[in-house]
Parts: sequence; C-alpha cells; structure tokens
Amino acid sequence: MVKKTIFLHLKKRLKLFCIINVFFMIPFSSFGTNSISWNSEEDLFSVQYENVTVKDILDYIEKHSKYIFIYSANVQKNLNNKVSISVSNKKIDAVLKELFSETGLNYKMSGRQITISVPEAPKVQQTIQQKGIKVTGNVSDEKGEPLIGVTIILKNDSTVHALTDMNGNYSIIVPERKSVLSFRYIGFVPKEEVVNNRKVVNVQMVEDVGQLDEVVVVAYGAQKKESVVGSITTIEPAKLKVSTTRSISNNLAGTVAGVLAVQRSGEPGYDNSSFWIRGISTFQDAGQNPLVLIDGIERDLNNIDPEEIESFSVLKDAAASAVYGVRGANGVILINTKRGQVGKPRVTVKAEFAATQPVKLPEYLGAADYMQVLDDILMDTGQQPKYTDRIAKTRAGYDPDLYPDVNWMDAIANDYASNQRVTVDISGGTETLRYSFVAAAYNERGILKRDKSYDWDPTIKLQRYNVRSNVDLKLSPTTQLRFNIGGYLQDRNSTTKDVSQIFQKAFVAVPHAFPAQYSSGQIPTTEEPNVWAWATQSGYKRRSDSKIETLFSVEQDLKFLLPGLKVKGTFSFDRFSSGTVSRGKTPDYYVPATGRDDEGNLIIASKSNGTNFLDYSKSGDYGNKSVYMEATLSYDRTFAEKHSVAAMLLFNRRNYDDGSKLPYRNQGLAGRASYTYSGKYVGEFNFGYNGSENFAKGKRYGFFPSGAIGWIVSEEAFMQPLRKVISKLKLRASYGQVGNANLGGRRFAYLSTITDDYDTLNMYKWGLDSSYGLTGMAEGEFAVQDLTWEIVNKMNLGVELGFLNGMIDLQLDYFDERRKDIFMPRESVPMTAGFMKQPWKNFGKVTNQGVEVSLNVNKQFGKDLFVSLMGTFTYAHNEITEKDEPSAVVGTNRAETGHPVGQLTGYIAEGLFTEDDFEDVSTGKLKEGIPTQSFVSKLRPGDIRYRDVNGDGKVDVFDKSPIGGTKDPEIVYGFGLNMKYKDLDFGALFQGIGRSWNILGSSIIPGANRGVTGNMFTNANDRWTVDNPSQNVFYPRLDDGINSNNNQPSTWWLRNMSFLRLKNIELGYSLPKNLWRNTTVISGIRLFVRGTNLLTFSKFDLWDPEVENTTGAAYPIMKSLSAGFEIKF
Repeated sequence: MVKKTIFLHLKKRLKLFCIINVFFMIPFSSFGTNSISWNSEEDLFSVQYENVTVKDILDYIEKHSKYIFIYSANVQKNLNNKVSISVSNKKIDAVLKELFSETGLNYKMSGRQITISVPEAPKVQQTIQQKGIKVTGNVSDEKGEPLIGVTIILKNDSTVHALTDMNGNYSIIVPERKSVLSFRYIGFVPKEEVVNNRKVVNVQMVEDVGQLDEVVVVAYGAQKKESVVGSITTIEPAKLKVSTTRSISNNLAGTVAGVLAVQRSGEPGYDNSSFWIRGISTFQDAGQNPLVLIDGIERDLNNIDPEEIESFSVLKDAAASAVYGVRGANGVILINTKRGQVGKPRVTVKAEFAATQPVKLPEYLGAADYMQVLDDILMDTGQQPKYTDRIAKTRAGYDPDLYPDVNWMDAIANDYASNQRVTVDISGGTETLRYSFVAAAYNERGILKRDKSYDWDPTIKLQRYNVRSNVDLKLSPTTQLRFNIGGYLQDRNSTTKDVSQIFQKAFVAVPHAFPAQYSSGQIPTTEEPNVWAWATQSGYKRRSDSKIETLFSVEQDLKFLLPGLKVKGTFSFDRFSSGTVSRGKTPDYYVPATGRDDEGNLIIASKSNGTNFLDYSKSGDYGNKSVYMEATLSYDRTFAEKHSVAAMLLFNRRNYDDGSKLPYRNQGLAGRASYTYSGKYVGEFNFGYNGSENFAKGKRYGFFPSGAIGWIVSEEAFMQPLRKVISKLKLRASYGQVGNANLGGRRFAYLSTITDDYDTLNMYKWGLDSSYGLTGMAEGEFAVQDLTWEIVNKMNLGVELGFLNGMIDLQLDYFDERRKDIFMPRESVPMTAGFMKQPWKNFGKVTNQGVEVSLNVNKQFGKDLFVSLMGTFTYAHNEITEKDEPSAVVGTNRAETGHPVGQLTGYIAEGLFTEDDFEDVSTGKLKEGIPTQSFVSKLRPGDIRYRDVNGDGKVDVFDKSPIGGTKDPEIVYGFGLNMKYKDLDFGALFQGIGRSWNILGSSIIPGANRGVTGNMFTNANDRWTVDNPSQNVFYPRLDDGINSNNNQPSTWWLRNMSFLRLKNIELGYSLPKNLWRNTTVISGIRLFVRGTNLLTFSKFDLWDPEVENTTGAAYPIMKSLSAGFEIKF
C-alpha cells in the first residue's frame, strides 16, 4: 500500500511537470516577421528580411557567428543598398550568394574571414577555363558526411576557386598537373592537395578544435575566443557524458585544467566529488566551494543531467570572475543549457545500462586465521593459547552456528549493483520560435542486500527524473524573449540505519563471535551490533526531493538609438522541497548461543524484544526558494574595421529563503569594458560592486576591480613567415580582486548574542572548583564590530600556443592568489579575558600558487583514421601565512602557520624499539638518554619509537609535528586518447592525483587502543614478533590488551595516497546508413560499450586510495561496465 501511494504521488508530480514543459514548447509559428538566426551546431543560417541594407545583415552575422567580414572603403556604398532575402537552413555561402546577387560584389572565404570586393574582369579565369584541366571531387568530414560550402582555391592564384554543393561535390579548372588545391572550411583544419595525374580529388577534412570553440561563454555574456584575456577553460559537453555516474562533478578530475576534484564515496545520492578551482586558499570549509551558475542562476551542479548542457566554462582568475564580487573568490562554473536551433525537429534517444562493483575493498582474515593470530599474540606475551579447539572446528566447518566464519561484507553486500540512464532530446524551430526539450531518467541500485522474506525493501535505490524545456521567441527583429522551465524529482530508498555506520561496523566486526543469523532463525548480537540485521531487518526510509527552476528574459536591440546597444531583463524563481518517511523496525535479538542441548537445539537466551511491525514517522521536511532579478545594458561595436569596443553594465538582486528567520539577500552592480585593436591587442576592465545583508550598515558593499591585457602575437606581420609552424601565439595577463562573503554559516556576526544554552564548560564559575558554576543567561557569540568579507588578490599569466595549423594546441597558466581577512576565532585570547566563547575576527591569511597546463593534438591520417590526444596538469600549493593560534603553539613545531591548509600532524616514528633500547625489558625501563613516551606505562620491544622533537627528554603531545602533506591533493592530472576509424570510435581517459596523504586510523591496529576486538587485514602476519624482530613490517608489536603507544598518528602509519586510474574507456560503432536508406526517419544509430574506473595503479593497496576514510570503512567507489545505444531521428 505504501509503495502504491508513493508511486501515485510520483506519477502525479511527473505528469504535472511534463504538462508544464509541453505547454511552453508549443511552436507559435504564426508570428511571421523579419528575422535572422544561426544554428551554430550545424553552421546553418535562416534569413527572412525585406527592404533592409546589406550591411545590417552582415553586422548581425558577424556579431552572432564565427564569421568576420573584411572590405575596403570602395565597397561601403554597395553595402548600403537595400535588399530583400529569404533563405532557410542554408550554409553561409548560399546566404551570401543570395545576398550579393543584386549588388555586383564578390566575396572570398578564408577560414572564418570573408573578404568582400568589387569584381574585376575575369580574363585570367576565362583563359584557364579554356586551356586548363578539369578536376572534380567530393569533400566530407571524418564521419563521411558531405561538407557544403567548402572553399577550394588554386594555391598562388585565388581568382581560381570553387565551392562544394549540397552533396559536397565540386568542380574546378586548374592550369597544370602540379597545381595545388587549398580546401578551407570554418571549424576544420585547412588542407592542401596536389592534383598530380588525378582527375578526381576527394578530400576528408578534420574538425579544428581550436576553431570549434571560437565563441566562449564568459561572465554575463559571450566573447570571441581571440578577445578573451581572462583564464577561462571551456569543456565540450561530450566530455561530461563519459560515464553512467549521476554526478557531473565525478567527471571533472583530469578533464579540466585548474580543477582539483576527488570522489570520497560511492554511496548512491552521496557520491558527489569535492572539487576546487585552483585548489584551496582558505581554511574555512564552508567558504572553499566555487560558485556554480546554470543559465546565470546559482544552482546545484550535480542535479542537472549531462544531456541538458550546451556549454560548460570554468572561470579561474580575477579578470573572469571579478564581476561576481563577494561570490567570486573561489572561481566560477558557468553552464548554459541547450537551446533550440532553426530547422525541422531533431530527436535523439539515448539509453545506457551498467553493472557496477566496488573498485577495491579491504580484505580481512577469516575466522580460523583471525583466532590463530589471537593465539600467537597470547603466546608472544607468555600466555597460553585459548582458541586451538575452535580453530580446528572452524576450519573443518563443524556446526557453523557455534563455530561461525562470517565475512560481514559478504553478508550485507552483493558483488554487483547496477544503474541505468535513458534520455530524450528534442529540438528545432522556425525563424520566429526555437525550442529545446530534454528529459532524462536515472535509476541506481546500491550493493546492500535485502531479506526477500519481507515485502518491503531496505536496499539503496536512487531514482531521478530531469526535465528541461527552453523556448526562444523572436517578437520582432529586435526583440528576443526566452523562457526556461526545468527541474528534477529524486527519490532515495535505504535502510533506516545510517549506511556509513553499517559499513564502518562491517569492516571491523570480528568473524568468529556469532553468525549473521542462526539456522533456527534467531538473530544474535553482543555489545557490538549485528550489521546484517542493521542492513536487512531495520525497516526502510525514503527521502523525496523535488525542484522546479524557471527563468524568463527579454532582450531588446536598441540599434535604432545607437548601433550595438542592447538591454536585457531577467527574472528567475526556483523552489526546492524535501521530506523523509521512515518505516522502522527492530528485530528480536539473542545473546550468542553457548552450545546445544541433548536434543541438538541451540542453547540461546533472549537479549531484547523487537517489534513485529513497521512504524511510521516523517522527518526532515525542508524547503527553500530563491528569486533572482537582473537588468543588463550592453554595447558592442567595431569602428573603422580595427577598433572593437564592448561594454556591459549590470544590476542584480538575489533573495534566498531557506525557512530560517530571515532570508539571505545579495545585490550589486557589475561592469565590463573591453577594447581590441586590429585583432591583436586586447584590454579589459571588470568590476563588481556587491553587497550582503550579513554585514553591518556602512560595511555591506565592496568594490572588486580587475584588469587584463592580451597580445595575439601570431597576428603580427613579423610572425607570418612562421604561421605554418606557429599558427597561434597569444600572451595574456590579469590582476584583480574578488571576495568571499561566506562566514561559515554565521549570520549577523557583527551583533552579540545571548543564550541560555549552557553546560559545565560555559557556566559562570564560582569559587575554586571549576566544575561548579551558576546557570542563567549567558553571552553567546561576541560581536565582531569591523566584520567584513574575505578578500583575494589574484594574478594570472597565460600563454596560448597553436602549432601546425591548429594540429597542436597548448595552454599554460601561472597563478598567484593572496587571501586575507579570513574569518576565524581568536585562539590567542585566553578565557581569563572574560569571554564565554572565543571572539572571532577577520584575521587569517593564505597564499595559493600553482601552474596548469592543457594540451590537445588532433591529426587526420589518410581518409579513414582520425586521432586526438589530450592532457591536463594542475598543481596548486597553498600556505597559511597568518593564523591566530594559542600563544603556546606560536613559533613551535605544532603551529599551523607556514603550512598548507589541512596539514596532517603526528609524531615522527624512528622505527621500533629493540631489546638494546631497554635497561630492563621486564619493567619497560629505557636506557638513559632515550626519551620516555607518555602513552603507556610500560613499553616493550616492537613498540613504535617516536622522536623527541622539542628535546625535553620525553615524547608527548608537544612533539606533534607536520608530517606528509594534506588529504586533499595538490596535483591532479589526466591524459587521454580518442580515435575514429571509419565507423568505429574509441576513447580512453586516465586520471590521477599526486601529493595526497593520509594517516591510517587506530581501528585497523589490533590491540592498539582497546585490546583485540576488531578484525584484521589479511596482511596480519606482516608484523613484529619475537621470532620476527624486523623493522620492515606493516604492524608493530600487537598486544592482547590496550596499548595506546602504537595507535598514535605518526609517520609509521602515514601513506601516500597518490594514484593513476583508467577513468573511462569507450568503444563505439556507428551503423552504416545504407541499413535505413529506405526511411527518412532515422539519421543515425550508434552502439557503444563503456568502462569506468576499471584499473587503478597505486603504491597503496589496502583499499581504494581515493576514499578519504582512514580505515577504508566506507561505502566504496564503484567501477562499471555498460552498454548502450544512441538513435537520432
């Protein structure tokens, strides 16, 4: 009944959601009007104009596409002629032919440049045509698709030229066999072919990655790539679709230079990666995350489906992010969702089905081997073994109820899990209205088992449904309206027990104490839980999340007032809601059986009575809503063919209400001004003037400026002789200031608070007994009178290089960030100063420096083989330069200042004690001159020996020092390969991290802190014993009692967690088109198989090194094998 109710509720929500989306997709094609539009994906134009000048049409094409027109003064008068034109879904060549048919002008295409000229008498052309050699052929892309409008020019004589037709065919007359034909097409690498004795010259052209991303999405707009002087990385959306993972953040590591990302868990719904743009530069956890904007609105990166994305940009330096002011300190991710293109409806259906399993789990001893180690430990300490009989019976498999051998991971988890994703993408439109609709369904099942004797299911199941519809309506030639509506529904089912706790207990539970369930049905337990019962017998809970996202904008071209001037208004409303229903149950528990009676029944006693029904509770009801408004005035114009000027001024306001007493509010101004001279010299100024309600009056606003310059050296005349080798050389530099208004969740910290929440630590003390105090109202947080935001000064130097006509593209950046006024407690202020709690202040300082490199190589081999190589490398190192620390710590080995944020600390191990270190082994007395250690009363040979760092003759907490580095990596890199041979395609991506460390936790050390009560790894024999007094062992001396000396965080347990992983590998096959040549419905079918996280290489081999947990006791990261298909209609 519950399942039926939930299903009906979900069905109603989906039905309403889809109705709303379909409503806004109705193509209002009846609005006929003058219009022009460009399909950037297929490079097609649709133009419908009456009685306008040629120059007006050329201006639009130049500003909204990749093409640039070049013409001299004598051409200008012809461009003022008024024409009428009507073309639909045509290449630029067809548009220009129609446009110039009545003007008497010629044009010539060279790459993205189109030169317009007054025609001359074609005498040479006529002579050649009469006496030359006719050459024909076909031009296609690497997929074999014909390229329409490719320019073919006779080298050294541009008067001889031709264009390919609708089928990619061409015909040209050349003077001799040695003639060289040059093939040029926007977005493709230029190619030359010698005619020789051929009458037919077929050519296959390769996409030029450097030109394909010619237009770059920047803050509050878009710019042509050559004019971008900020540090911005644009990712092809296809690179975000390389796995079946729910979270886009899991596909960032190694793919994007400048982004450091690590996935710490594989638990469905909680498997998002932590990621930072250029590392960490603040020690405030809540203030480290980058700003994520989807269609300009602050939203969650991991709750959008990859198929919804049209563009993905990462803004890294101040020039790119200063306009965001107090929200731009940690970098910005900009995502634009798909929009419709002019043309008939295009439908893509994609489905993928995956089987998953853990990358690597810790391996533990079985019951017999575990008990054998226990006996060995007893004998090492002079005691008698006590498990001899049990070991023999366990190995023999005698009575598993009384002599169990339980692998608790096998008891609670399946070997495999699964996930599936299905997406539908529909887009199209007319010159008046364009639409895009994307729907996605994702389903994932976790690895936890269920008890099939119950009709309810406690296993982890995640279901997410995404829908997004974007509509563009041209109300007039100068008025553009946009409406977006989207969102998601997500349901997550799991056991009522905390999943992370289940895994933690399963990894340390001993294998011999009791079985998961007796053969007679009873469930045993002790003071340690029965994790099988936790996972399968405790009921279930279901969390349901839903969000709706809307956006409405109107853009008006004001060229009738001033050419190049536009105004735009945007309004957005988002609403999120969440709730959890729990149906809990407690089983009957029994103490472990002590034997069998004369009739063979287990001798067993009840421990606690459970419940025989599922209870009901509702919790976690939560919701939030946000309203965003934006008004933009922009200007973009080119004067005298060389002077390009652009400017933008913007006002925005955001109101975010999460149900707390007061909503969060931000508002501000942003501006940009840029100037480009002759396509070679670029200058840009940006600013953000932002405010937050979280600060006191008079201090709520801040001004954040930035400046950047760029020099496109390759456009200089002195570089032209080298253009065949160095096709691009661009230098850029930026400096600016951004802020971070995140105070770690604190609200209105400029006000003091009063509280009655007190305990023995913050009572008003009276007399000499510190445990005695008077209750009453107490001061909470002390007011920070001069409260402000963090300020970051950022400097960036960049070089962009292209070689061999774009075949090789290399980009290098060096960055230096200096952050100050980090909000933190004043730890140097003693409690005797009269504060109930330590006061806070903007005090901390952190520097962050590093480099990032990205490399792309694209090469066509012959007609059928295309190869693409890529690589990224990011190194970011931070250092705390100022932090308020206790006076006893300042200047000592325990100080955090001078070390990275999150620096690991511990003792420096100098090996294991030997008998030669003791004056008397029986009493544990060390020889004179050897520092004592304060962790246990009696040391023995085989215990870890630590360094006395401060030289006071004893090892204690004051000897803790920085060891290793941080858990978060300082290096992230990736390299990959993509190949296409005819209809086959192959891709692989390796991703790795470096300079990442971890200290193994105490629970993996038997006898270290609580006696031997947890399981042991299969390497338990790699330990110090009397018979094996080696210094080169994994474990020090093991003890049957408590030995806190050996579980201290130290270099003994320090491990380098660097790794290299085969992140993704994929093989695809596009079916030959002749299979459906008799139908016009299907345009393409591709089948593919894919693997994720299949191989991992690391010196650390106990568990997956990417898991942050110090014991490996966490839900594992998963690897997968999947198969799928993609059909285009």
